[in-house]
Amino acid sequence: MAKDKKDNEDEFSAKLDMCLTDGIVKTGSGVLLGALTSVLFFRRRRWPIIAGMGMGIGIAYANCEYELNPKKNAA
Repeated sequence: MAKDKKDNEDEFSAKLDMCLTDGIVKTGSGVLLGALTSVLFFRRRRWPIIAGMGMGIGIAYANCEYELNPKKNAA
């Protein structure tokens, strides 16, 4: 019984690590794309960078929520 609990904790820990990594990658990608868009099209405004970062965080959050609660999303 203790081994089963340990396996569940390890599985949850692995999912949480994946969520954090995914969040860092997607947020960084959003900032990078926002900065590129800002430089090329909007004469170095700040809002495309903030919008890209927000989209990256939102996508990472949605992926993490689905990964941690798959039954909640199966409608």
